[in-house]
Amino acid sequence: MANTQYPESYYAASANAVPPRPALQDDVETDVCVIGAGYTGLSSALFLLENGFRVTVLEAAKVGFGASGRNGGQIVNSYSRDIDVIERTVGPKQAQLLGQMAFEGGRIIRERVAKYNIQCDLKDGGVFAALSAKQMGHLESQKRLWERFGHTQLELLDQRRIREVVGCDQYVGGMLDMSGGHIHPLNLALGEATAVESLGGTIYEQSPAVRIERGANPVVHTPLGKVRAKFIIVAGNAYLGNLVPELAAKSMPCGTQVITTEPLGDELAKALLPQDYCVEDCNYLLDYYRLTGDKRLIFGGGVVYGARDPANIEAIIRPKMLKAFPQLKDVKIDYAWTGNFLLTLSRLPQVGRLGDNIYYSQGCSGHGVTYTHLAGKVLAEALRGQAERFDAFADLPHYPFPGGQLLRTPFAALGAWYYGLRDKFGM
Repeated sequence: MANTQYPESYYAASANAVPPRPALQDDVETDVCVIGAGYTGLSSALFLLENGFRVTVLEAAKVGFGASGRNGGQIVNSYSRDIDVIERTVGPKQAQLLGQMAFEGGRIIRERVAKYNIQCDLKDGGVFAALSAKQMGHLESQKRLWERFGHTQLELLDQRRIREVVGCDQYVGGMLDMSGGHIHPLNLALGEATAVESLGGTIYEQSPAVRIERGANPVVHTPLGKVRAKFIIVAGNAYLGNLVPELAAKSMPCGTQVITTEPLGDELAKALLPQDYCVEDCNYLLDYYRLTGDKRLIFGGGVVYGARDPANIEAIIRPKMLKAFPQLKDVKIDYAWTGNFLLTLSRLPQVGRLGDNIYYSQGCSGHGVTYTHLAGKVLAEALRGQAERFDAFADLPHYPFPGGQLLRTPFAALGAWYYGLRDKFGM
């Protein structure tokens, strides 16, 4: 059986030490079998264990192997499509409930870090940076929108003010969200996995789910064992494959690329990001960056539709970094990697139930760090019979990509090309 290790990323190289976890080699029974030990699966497991369920987690590789251990590490509120878009799509009543949840994921992360003493370099403060007056106008509208739903930790930044928090001269302004922030994402996942085990949950690594036997007492089969459960939570996201065919048609794995510099030293790091906030710009195809605990710059951006691994990640991302920070032209890149996220046509998460006992959440569309933690809470509520918040997500409309799986990648890439032109020309 394959022994899948982490990709060669900065996060894997700086991960906290954890004991090895065994592969499932037996038949076990549990209340809930969770497929996937990323944020969605771990958050679900924690909330369920805290409410008295027996939980078994199956992970095809290692805890946090997928997007949860490879992302930009930014705590960004709301969803990939904001609450006003949801309101126009489903009406004010459903949007009100989803809007109330839009800022909950970040609070859950901070509660988990505090409660379980997770060492993940948590820092407060995230900046949305505007490259044009049009983008600045959007941020002004976004601030009013978020404040309408009770989110008030926001400050608009004019050109002078944003240069106090970002050492870059290409922005005309921005918005600071002090409930945003950043973390070492793999260490957050590893800490949550340890918390799961501290509450009596079991995690099996190198144990991919290869088949789900549906029925009143569903069974999840792995290469060397099986788990019989009352409920199943499918939390594989972009790494689920075709395990559940119903979920594959309305989503598409996409790759994003990240690079990490050598340590910059205190003086240069402070010149780039004086308050140690994380930053993302307001382009459709956005760039994002932040400092690590040891004063490296992590810089990400770009999308590869269909989740192919590009041949030279540094060649794609380094020019973007130098456009923002030309003073880094002689700085060495120590790490470059790619990872997959799951895109939906609506850019909103897919949540639902198959039959009476198989639940799922997927398709964060690049906005998953906070949403996945909320999703775990919402899924756990549904299994306890409190389904109002689950239903608010489950009732969101979703559609297959035009052309089916064969043509979804070129269609999505064409759309991204169009929006890339809009970014370039400020349209």
